[in-house]
Amino acid sequence: MSMATRTDTRSPAPHTADSHDLIRVHGARVNNLKDVSIEIPKRRLTVFTGISGSGKSSLVFGTIAAESQRLINETYSAFVQGFMPTLARPEVDVLEGLTTAIIVDQQRMGADARSTVGTATDANAMLRILFSRLGQPHIGSPNAFSFNVASVRASGAITIERGAAKTVKQTFTRTGGMCPRCEGRGTASDIDLTQLFDDSKSLSEGAITIPGYTSDGHWTVRIFTESGFLDPKKPIRDYTETELRDFLHREPTKVKINGINLTYEGLIPKVQRSFLAKDREAMQPHIRAFVDRAVTFTACPECGGTRLSEAARSSRIGGLNIADACAMQISDLAAWVGGLDEPSVAPLLATLRGTLDSFVEIGLGYLSLDRPSGTLSGGEAQRVKMIRHLGSSLTDTTYVFDEPTTGLHPHDIQRMNNLLLRLRDKGNTVLVVEHKPETIAIADHVVDLGPDAGTAGGTICFEGTVEGLRASGTLTGRHFDDRATLKEKVRTPTGTLEIRGATAHNLRGVDVDIPLGVLAVVTGVAGSGKSSLIHGSVSGRDGVVSVDQGAIRGSRRSNPATYTGLLDPIRKAFAKVNGVKPALFSANSEGACPNCNGAGVIYTDLAMMAGVAATCEECEGKRFEASVLDYHLGGRDISEVLAMSVTEAEEFFGAGEARTPAAHAILSRLADVGLGYLSLGQPLTTLSGGERQRLKLATHMAEKGGVYVLDEPTAGLHLADVEQLLGLLDRLVDSGKSVIVIEHHQAVMAHADWIIDLGPGAGHDGGLIVFEGTPADLVAARSTLTGEHLAAYIGT
Repeated sequence: MSMATRTDTRSPAPHTADSHDLIRVHGARVNNLKDVSIEIPKRRLTVFTGISGSGKSSLVFGTIAAESQRLINETYSAFVQGFMPTLARPEVDVLEGLTTAIIVDQQRMGADARSTVGTATDANAMLRILFSRLGQPHIGSPNAFSFNVASVRASGAITIERGAAKTVKQTFTRTGGMCPRCEGRGTASDIDLTQLFDDSKSLSEGAITIPGYTSDGHWTVRIFTESGFLDPKKPIRDYTETELRDFLHREPTKVKINGINLTYEGLIPKVQRSFLAKDREAMQPHIRAFVDRAVTFTACPECGGTRLSEAARSSRIGGLNIADACAMQISDLAAWVGGLDEPSVAPLLATLRGTLDSFVEIGLGYLSLDRPSGTLSGGEAQRVKMIRHLGSSLTDTTYVFDEPTTGLHPHDIQRMNNLLLRLRDKGNTVLVVEHKPETIAIADHVVDLGPDAGTAGGTICFEGTVEGLRASGTLTGRHFDDRATLKEKVRTPTGTLEIRGATAHNLRGVDVDIPLGVLAVVTGVAGSGKSSLIHGSVSGRDGVVSVDQGAIRGSRRSNPATYTGLLDPIRKAFAKVNGVKPALFSANSEGACPNCNGAGVIYTDLAMMAGVAATCEECEGKRFEASVLDYHLGGRDISEVLAMSVTEAEEFFGAGEARTPAAHAILSRLADVGLGYLSLGQPLTTLSGGERQRLKLATHMAEKGGVYVLDEPTAGLHLADVEQLLGLLDRLVDSGKSVIVIEHHQAVMAHADWIIDLGPGAGHDGGLIVFEGTPADLVAARSTLTGEHLAAYIGT
């Protein structure tokens, strides 16, 4: 075998293909970006920092990742594109050097009642195949172990039209694993009839107490009173058995009322369809309160909450059925699967082991596969999405992460950092939007946006190394090495809130007294039981205002003014001064521009191609009919008011002709949480995660209550914003409120009057109180992981 010898000793000229080592962005104008131009190195870890609302997500997600996904979609045929979401091209002059983008964001996983951690990660699919091959007794295919597949039996005649048509008898069966009683949901709902109606009254006296069912001629009640099935003047307690059955359970029946054909159905199926079939989190607060009062959910008595049929539960491998396997903590399940030695399914076992080991490696070993995916926090959901990428053989892809350290204890952040570096070292480009200094510190390249938020942001303030950022005068650079100090003097509690025998999820009969009248912080590693303790034992009590991590919902027509209820007093003030109806000053009602229906833009659908949005020529994007803009309050029309920032509007509605106390109070709360720069009419769809979190906090501050529960309020907040949050928490406590914060951020821990630390580990290794006391005592003792990290943070 001969070897070629090289005679030319000169180094070869670089190949043209190797010159594409940068992602180039020129002239980006998405949301608040101001003609941003930047070059991002490929196969490196680049962290994007900046104050909340500075334009980080607009650059990374709205420009780079969005264009990558749009270009990939364009490689499919027009037929396939017709079934895919259409993506508009971002507002940018030049985008070069893009690679396939994989987005791992913090969007909550679907809250569908049938979705679990196992179904979302394909671990359930592999377990079902495993049990269908090895389970004894053998009951059928993998479908027989799926709680989403119902058993079906059918028989009948079919005609086969091939040659001479002939009719044959066929029998069809499919064995599914769904529990027939709860239809695979695991819970059975029970409706409290006393919350639906007052049986001492008649229908015409307003017996139905469901929100929206008024007795003043509303169709929902008229259909009952005029159906002919019921006596509207008879008290419900006097109904005959037939009347009661018609009132509560009657199947849909066609009736004619005032010459109009309508469908009558019993009250219970109507409530189930109107309320119970909808996502609870998407309901208006008063509707959600009604559902919480009227409906109780209990584990299905037939399947015990496992969602599976009796046959599926009867098949076992080594004494475990599939329900037992899914209920195990994933770290324990990984050990069980690792102990199985069956050559006939060796490839399946290897893949399943890899998936389960990834859960443990990423810090989610405390979850179980039967955990509903809608109950995961934003940080947990993001890490679950990461699992499918950890073992991937793909290289030269772009991974885009949105604050991957959200919801992580300082102890877990190093593990996340290692995962990001692993992805980079495989030859991938990793783009991370992040606020935590621990993650910014590992970056190869840092891009700092600002200098401020909203319209005052959208420019590149710094680009370079971490050391360069430290030395720069940017807001992030100045605050990068900030460390909060322990309080010299903590507040004295005014009372205690008792919790006794808490056993939700992994809690082990926890007894604890939470001090009132102070800032109390509940902390511990992810999965230690913090949320189970507070949301399970505190949030539902009278006088408790709970601000959770749930995403705020809103369409492109929603804005801070509509979401906070600010628009109502503004409309009334305009109507009063001008002597007209308040509805005129709503772009979603009578005042809407007839050309664009109050949207401000005209949307043109181009089928599989991206739709086009053009500013409405009639109203010039102001959303209102021209005649409405002739009405003024304090010299401004309604469109000018909605274009104001919160700070401007607070001054405008605070004095003079436009003085409106109700509006001023809401604006003061928005300014308190640091949203003074937001414009009142800015669509909610353009707000960053941190802005949405603070908007939600401002709304809840209006609720009457003595105890505030905040779940990770620092999520999405810049280091400088955290200082402002601490000031807000102090003001709440000083005004006589009790504040309980579930938090991992060391600055909040150091600022607390009292700390409750759960652990020592996660899942069944947690669920205990490992420390109660002041932050100073926690640092001095260093007896827990939190104590060690807090001591290191403050530099003692």
